[in-house]
Amino acid sequence: MSALIDRTAAIGPKSILCFAVVRNERALLPAFLDHYRGLGVDHFLIVDNDSEDGSAEFMGQQPDLSLWHRPGCYRDARFGMDWLTFLQMRYGHGHWCVTVDADEFLIYPDWDRRGLWDLTRYLDGKGIDGMGALMLDLYPKGPLDQPEAPEDAPITTRLPWFDAGPYRSRTIAPRRNRLVQGGVRERVFFQDDPARGPTLNKLPLIRWNWRHVYVNSTHSMLPPAMNDLYDGPGDPRLSGVLLHAKFLPQIVARSADELSRRQHFNDPDAYRDYHERLMRAPVLWHSQSQRYEGWQQLCNLKLMFGGDWLADSA
Repeated sequence: MSALIDRTAAIGPKSILCFAVVRNERALLPAFLDHYRGLGVDHFLIVDNDSEDGSAEFMGQQPDLSLWHRPGCYRDARFGMDWLTFLQMRYGHGHWCVTVDADEFLIYPDWDRRGLWDLTRYLDGKGIDGMGALMLDLYPKGPLDQPEAPEDAPITTRLPWFDAGPYRSRTIAPRRNRLVQGGVRERVFFQDDPARGPTLNKLPLIRWNWRHVYVNSTHSMLPPAMNDLYDGPGDPRLSGVLLHAKFLPQIVARSADELSRRQHFNDPDAYRDYHERLMRAPVLWHSQSQRYEGWQQLCNLKLMFGGDWLADSA
């Protein structure tokens, strides 16, 4: 892995860091960077996996971003986790770290008034080393290849709908990692075999320690006690939501690319039908779809919780 732009000397002892692997995300990067800067991220540490759309050039112009280039197989690197683990070990120890994909926008109760500095100070005061989140797929009302709003509109305007449920969670031995499944992708693509549906729980915000490592994307961690931070929807502890902007119109072309690259599942052949159906630009909306209205709505639906964090802000 080679450094293209190394600005890590700017990282201070209390800097909040954001780690991500990016490939061909030029269209999303401005919104992604603006969102996390608005939350209070001080420095971005990004690995570019052979982007061909100008992503690397754009990121190289960002003054608060350090950039590495890593060619090769994303899947063989544990879906990029090996690359990020190297950076987290070197730069993350002792810092609050956000680890997300470029299409994941972290929110939490009161996020529009209190940023990550306030949130992490609260967690430090409680002796809590991280916060879990539900990955909530957002989608348009019409076919996936038809834009619902201009490209410069907010993500929740371009993709204003989501499934409020059902979601279910179970604990997997021996690491005690949680497995949350359900939602729109299960409803549309995996209703005949729900066990194949995507894992929707993540641990995106962690006070990093060199003993930590993500095991399966950001869905689970070691040591096992880290997985006890979040039980999924219904957990009354403070939690967040990752607004997932997967279903923008470019998903159709991306699905065709994935059929040839075979990088996003341990067994790509088992998910060939999934990508083929995405290429046909289906409609995900149904009569029970909910229009996104804000974090209060997600708390009311018990998709995330505020706990004492909200009580402290009253």
